[in-house]
Amino acid sequence: MTTASLPKPEVAPGLRLTWFWDVPEFRRAMGLVLVLALSSFLLLPLLTLLLWAFADEWRYPGVVPQSASLKWWDWVLTNGDVGSAVRYSFMTAPVVTLIAAIICLPAAYSFSRFRFPGRRTLFISLLAANAFPKIGLYVAIATLFFRLNLMGTYWGVVLIQLVGTLVAMVWIPAAGFDSVSRELEDAARDAGAGPLRVFWSITLPLAMPAIVVASFLAFIAAFDEAQGTLIVGSPTIVTMPTLMYTLVVNYPEPVGAIFSILLSAPSVILLLIARRFLLAGYLAAGFKGR
Repeated sequence: MTTASLPKPEVAPGLRLTWFWDVPEFRRAMGLVLVLALSSFLLLPLLTLLLWAFADEWRYPGVVPQSASLKWWDWVLTNGDVGSAVRYSFMTAPVVTLIAAIICLPAAYSFSRFRFPGRRTLFISLLAANAFPKIGLYVAIATLFFRLNLMGTYWGVVLIQLVGTLVAMVWIPAAGFDSVSRELEDAARDAGAGPLRVFWSITLPLAMPAIVVASFLAFIAAFDEAQGTLIVGSPTIVTMPTLMYTLVVNYPEPVGAIFSILLSAPSVILLLIARRFLLAGYLAAGFKGR
């Protein structure tokens, strides 16, 4: 009997392609490879940004800068245009967040607690501001602002930045209000508390983490808004994101890298503070009914 005539061993169909996954070491190795690949994709650009921020000379094919210096940090921190942009950013973003809270929190409570015709349609329509290219939306708004003499004004910038905060300031607090147990509110009413007392003592404190998260995200959205601020505010009102365009185009790479770090610092700090609220189960529970 020749070798070619020997019968081939039979392999169970389920073991042909999946036997690798039955080996714990293989699964752990694949998980490690995927984590490293994702980390490299996310962290390498940030590492490059940090290296550029302290680079004095970095020429190809060097993997790291040939020399380091803090001179560009001194230039950025003492530049009058940068100081003005920082001031305008911190003058507009908190005001935008406050106005968004005043307008959107009552709407979020209404979406959560009341049932009215068109409620779901109106709730979903809030996404319309994000459904179209932002630049086209801002140009259309700018034509209206031009007639109202809001172009190049502080309140024009505040209003255009307000557009990007509406979804977060309605959807997230609405989920927070939804997560508040109705049984707690009913028990407080049975104990003799009025509607306002129930709201201030039970509903609002329990929904406050969601409101805090929404406020943080609204502040970040307003703080990082560039296109609308550039169209409506320039050349009078120049915030940090709009100044970034000038710095990246007209100055050496370290200047743009340093300014990027300064611009991202408030967002990183706020997101770290909001992290425990974003991971809380009650906030996810509020979205289940949507």
